[in-house]
Amino acid sequence: MTDPYNSAPAGTAVTLTDEMVTTAMELPGYRITRSLGLVRGITVRSRSIVGSFFGGLQTIFGGNITIYTSLCEQARLETYRDMVMHARQKRANAIIGARYDATEVMPGLTEVLCYGTAVVVEPDQSH
Repeated sequence: MTDPYNSAPAGTAVTLTDEMVTTAMELPGYRITRSLGLVRGITVRSRSIVGSFFGGLQTIFGGNITIYTSLCEQARLETYRDMVMHARQKRANAIIGARYDATEVMPGLTEVLCYGTAVVVEPDQSH
């Protein structure tokens, strides 16, 4: 099945995959031909009563609080996927300057944001 949001822009054979997302402001081996603007994914998460209980128990023993680690990783993955989907909707084939941010909206309620700049790139033939 073809993904309508994953087709490369006209004139390029580059598709938006995880390898085409970077925290850098350039993508080695590629030349940016067009900037399509900001793309983002956002989610707001809360801890469940059960999660808070087990997380509280884990704090007694110290170390990695695995239930919270799992919750944070799930939120990051969700926002990353949303950002990539947003870039595909703009017909980008790469994202530069990708970042994460998190803000506590209120106790127990956290906003997680993933954002970057959607761009169109083509292989750099000058090397």
